[in-house]
Amino acid sequence: MSFKALSQPINFEQVKSLSKLTPDQEKLKAVRDQELKDIIEGKSQKILLVIGPCSAHNEEAVMEYVTRLAKLQEKVQDKIFMVPRVYTNKPRTNGDGYKGLLHQQNPEGESNLIKGIAAVRSLHNRVISETGLTTADEMLYPENLEFVQDLVSYIAVGARSVEDQQHRFVASGIDQPTGMKNPTSGNLNVLFNSLYAAQQKQEFIFNGLEVETSSNPLAHVVLRGGLNEYGENIPNYHYEDLLKVVALYKAGNYKNPFIVIDTNHDNSGKQYKEQVRIVKETLINRSWNEDMKKWVRGFMIESFLESGRQEADGKVFGQSITDPCLGWTETEELVYYIAENA
Repeated sequence: MSFKALSQPINFEQVKSLSKLTPDQEKLKAVRDQELKDIIEGKSQKILLVIGPCSAHNEEAVMEYVTRLAKLQEKVQDKIFMVPRVYTNKPRTNGDGYKGLLHQQNPEGESNLIKGIAAVRSLHNRVISETGLTTADEMLYPENLEFVQDLVSYIAVGARSVEDQQHRFVASGIDQPTGMKNPTSGNLNVLFNSLYAAQQKQEFIFNGLEVETSSNPLAHVVLRGGLNEYGENIPNYHYEDLLKVVALYKAGNYKNPFIVIDTNHDNSGKQYKEQVRIVKETLINRSWNEDMKKWVRGFMIESFLESGRQEADGKVFGQSITDPCLGWTETEELVYYIAENA
């Protein structure tokens, strides 16, 4: 086989001893995990916001952002539950470009995944220990789940991964709420097949062992728009789109119906300022339909300290080097708007 080992076999337990939570931090995380579970199960009607930078490329900028977010969370805690996006590995359309903190601790530096594992755990731990918030990350590599599962409160399965059987089966063994995005084609049947697989028990080989999962009743759908055969954006957050998703939920035997709107990506055509309008339109749509009001209760919002984006060698502190994001001022205004109008 054309693989060259660059390290010794990784000891998962040894890795998890890095940046381990203290007993008090574990209690804090358990409280937040339960509140998030209550939201997904419909026991709480709070709005879920998975919010933050497209990629966590600069640790200090991420910490400054999440520190501000924690203060904002206190002001809207009766209406909104925020989980900061700390996405540490990034899917690339053609394999090139910045692949995230796991690969490159310096966006202009060489790849070092062993150091990356430590950096990823350290950042998730810092967020909990310094702000009291717990995080969301994307499961780009299923075999890396064990590196972060004890530290995060929310897992996302991306549009390029959701059709993959291993991602679906591993998602069925995750304890945390897991957002299954629609594929890049926008096909809703594929999305609900993925959701079904994640909500069932599965047996497969994982990290060298035959395993059986318990199923994930907290898996749910995330609508992020799609692309047609001409590369044109096809949004799926409009009222008619949500009616279709509600109907698909009703037609199947799915647990805990819950719908999250990804306000960027193909819903916005990566026109990041459109995220504000998309949120506002969705809130109006919820008011017109009881099922939508009950089930459409989450948003994924890409937001950072500075608006827009820059290249990987850019020096603007707190500005994205991947997809463009809302800046802090727009973010704060939008969060207050959601709290007042949800």
